[in-house]
Amino acid sequence: MACGNCGSGSTPGGCQSHGSCSSGSCNRMNVHDWLANLPFSDPESGCRIVEVSFNNGSRKDYFKNITTNFFEKGDMIAVEGVSGFDVGSVNMTGELVRLQLKKNNIKEESADIKKILRRASEADLQKSKESKAREKAVMIRSRAIAKQLNLDMKVAEVEIQADGRKATFFYIADDRVDFRELIKIYAGEFKVKVEMKQIGARQEAGKVGGIGSCGRELCCSTWLTDFKSVNTNAARYQNLSINQTKLSGQCGRLKCCLNFELDTYLDALQNFPDDCDMIELARSRAFLVKKDIFRNLMWYTMPDSNKQYPLTIESVKKIKALNRQGIKPEELETVEVVSKKPVEIEPTYVDVVGQISLKSLEKTSRKRRDNERGQGQQGGNRQQQRPPQNREGQRPQQDRGRQGQGQQRPQQNRDGQGSQRPNQPGGNRQGGQPNRQQNPSNNRNNPSNRPSQGASGAGENNK
Repeated sequence: MACGNCGSGSTPGGCQSHGSCSSGSCNRMNVHDWLANLPFSDPESGCRIVEVSFNNGSRKDYFKNITTNFFEKGDMIAVEGVSGFDVGSVNMTGELVRLQLKKNNIKEESADIKKILRRASEADLQKSKESKAREKAVMIRSRAIAKQLNLDMKVAEVEIQADGRKATFFYIADDRVDFRELIKIYAGEFKVKVEMKQIGARQEAGKVGGIGSCGRELCCSTWLTDFKSVNTNAARYQNLSINQTKLSGQCGRLKCCLNFELDTYLDALQNFPDDCDMIELARSRAFLVKKDIFRNLMWYTMPDSNKQYPLTIESVKKIKALNRQGIKPEELETVEVVSKKPVEIEPTYVDVVGQISLKSLEKTSRKRRDNERGQGQQGGNRQQQRPPQNREGQRPQQDRGRQGQGQQRPQQNRDGQGSQRPNQPGGNRQGGQPNRQQNPSNNRNNPSNRPSQGASGAGENNK
């Protein structure tokens, strides 16, 4: 999730502030002030220290508000810097800052706390934007210079002050690095005051950010600030397999979340006996495989079998007491482990070959085919019933002649015999037929040369 101020530049779909970050933003190390809306009896005794975040939450610091302005979360302010000023965003105000100062062992009256100068103006924001635009090019150039000097270090991030007078280089190194010559080159190359800070692999992962194997954002880039040492014993206490690939995070170190539930597991393991890693039976020895703190069971296995035997804590203590007396029991008093998960019923399959008739499908397909064919014929008849028209909007004479010819269909009388056929164009064969040699333009196929219906009727009367 990101918005225009702290990420990919696009407004997130679930942002209620429409990307304006008025609710505290969705940047790194965001804090919710749950004491902001609580009323206080003496407002004058409120905390005057403000927590300010820089570089989208990657760095935070405390500043004293000596102005008469009241700042809220998300306001851009100008604070004291090294030989100049810096621009940051208000991250937290009020009584919650006082609790954070107490947690970090910082006195509220300390003289080392810098001051807030003013609310950031347009000129301050523009200058800060220009300085931030230089950071990527400076980081690439600084890495190249460190490589030329054959220094075993990696520049992870560069942060330039808003006024462009100071630059902080965060680097990673396994051993101590002599960068006295490097600082001189950086100062002459970038024209800034140089400060070098060494960070670890976990801090680098927090600055870069990313998505963990759990599907959420990295803890080191969202809320985790203090990094404690993590070893493989934390995985053993939680019955996790020692798989370096699964236990390692994006930083290449063991995951910090292995310590989150470690105290709960240690408290639960106090009820389990410590000297029961091996118990003796009559036929062989049984060795402890794992401890189930959720069911209070201890699982054992034997060398001659791959089966695991679950035992209660009382049964294990009883067998261990017998072993101290030199008595070896014959069998293990195992318990039946019942799973609370619902049993999935496998679907039963029946051989239905030859039991399903395809006649209904054939009838349906035949009906669909006949309907489509009938619709096609109706569409063709409609096109035939609409003869083309000329420019004057009249139908051609050929169609009119065909329509007149269609009206001369003979009718049958009661005797079943048809009436006499209408004469062909030109009258009867004896006297009504025109001379084709005298008028070659007369053609049987020419509708203009065909006689009218009245003329044909007169020919029949004369006949």
